[in-house]
Amino acid sequence: MLVDSHCHLDFNDFEEDFEEVLNRAKENGVTTILNAGNNINELEQQLELSEKYPFIYTAVGVHPHNASEYKDIKAEDFIAQTKHKKVVGIGECGLDYYYDYSPKEEQVKVFVEQIRAAQQTGLPLIIHTRDADEDTIEILKEEYEKAPFSGEIHCFSSSKKLAEFALSIGFYLSASGIITFNKSNDLRDIFAEVPLDRLLVETDAPFLAPIPMRGRRNEPSFVLHTAEKLAQIKDISLEELAQITSDNFFKLFRKASDKGRYEF
Repeated sequence: MLVDSHCHLDFNDFEEDFEEVLNRAKENGVTTILNAGNNINELEQQLELSEKYPFIYTAVGVHPHNASEYKDIKAEDFIAQTKHKKVVGIGECGLDYYYDYSPKEEQVKVFVEQIRAAQQTGLPLIIHTRDADEDTIEILKEEYEKAPFSGEIHCFSSSKKLAEFALSIGFYLSASGIITFNKSNDLRDIFAEVPLDRLLVETDAPFLAPIPMRGRRNEPSFVLHTAEKLAQIKDISLEELAQITSDNFFKLFRKASDKGRYEF
């Protein structure tokens, strides 16, 4: 049993072979998938998948790349979309100063609104952060002191400082295919110190395919390779790692139902 805790199955990368992608996921032990939000205007397409396939859950959010399109959005706009039973999280959201597709001040504003949606709904926050560790820590600290909230740093590839802060407020860290890359020794060292009860695994498909699939379109079945590497890092069996990360997913995303598992 494995959970792909973050991917983007509604992207057109999967249009031609969607059913085959799901079959390969099943063959590799993936029983649950979270289709993360990227653009709130595309939530309807996400929900079409979640309504058709009981094992696919959804999050509603605005990626920092798209923040400039939503500079006037409010927490209430996200909250209104969380009534659907398959919407189990807020995000992905956060800060991306590497590409800077949206102005920083707009990224911050939209990020904060999504934090407030998480505070008010109790749904976990799914955070994307790249080259923005200090601002991410500052914003999370300030908002957490106002009202606690749960969440994860998805596709974690940041500093030890951010990892330690996130863990200090009860967040989870999600490992992607990046941990399999040859130049990711420092990242593997960080994950070696993350408590087992704070670990998740993901693909971020269609991006970041792990070794030995690097260079190909990523898909949920490939989470197996990331899980194998993480099990090696933690010096436990793949079966134990799969069980732990799956249990962690359902502890964090409490709205997700066990009924979704195994129903392919």
